[in-house]
Amino acid sequence: MKPVALLICGALGREVKAIVDGHGWEVDVYGVPAMLHFYPKKIVEAVERRLAELSPRYARVVVVYGDCGTAGALEPVLARYGAVSLRGPHCYEMFAGAREFERLTDDQPGTFFLTDWLVRNFERAVVRGLGLDRYPDLKHTYFRNYAGVLYLQQVPDGRLRAKAHEIASFLGLPLQVRRVGFGELETRLAELVERPAA
Repeated sequence: MKPVALLICGALGREVKAIVDGHGWEVDVYGVPAMLHFYPKKIVEAVERRLAELSPRYARVVVVYGDCGTAGALEPVLARYGAVSLRGPHCYEMFAGAREFERLTDDQPGTFFLTDWLVRNFERAVVRGLGLDRYPDLKHTYFRNYAGVLYLQQVPDGRLRAKAHEIASFLGLPLQVRRVGFGELETRLAELVERPAA
């Protein structure tokens, strides 16, 4: 039986690879498609299918998801397979850090958050994913209650920063950019991967 598998959200692929490489962890990494975030029930179903495959082969499976809109439905699945997952509601909170995310949402409740993945995939995930390419009038309906865009940037990249400006312009909202790196995603993942075997 191998020691540790990571079952990750596809939206965190680059970040998790960089963290794994940086720590030199001997882990196997498996993914679940990022686009399932539009259908949180499907996240639960996909994670359960993967856990059924992986749990018999690994001493520990770490599921690199927060709650991600599943309303607690991931927890009994994790318990059934003896898997563990990262603390937190979603990757925005992990990247910003718990205290800072709470402060941001208290001070700026109408914030639309971007990450590196969402900037790279905005056209596919948001424009086409929400049907704005076919029904552009929906943009006002979806985004009328937002007051601004906050880009939580993982790695410095001028092209992504420029793309974030384009996105904010498309949404008609002011943009803030914060370089947060991997934030608490890295520390929370390290806690689980480096935990001594029971």
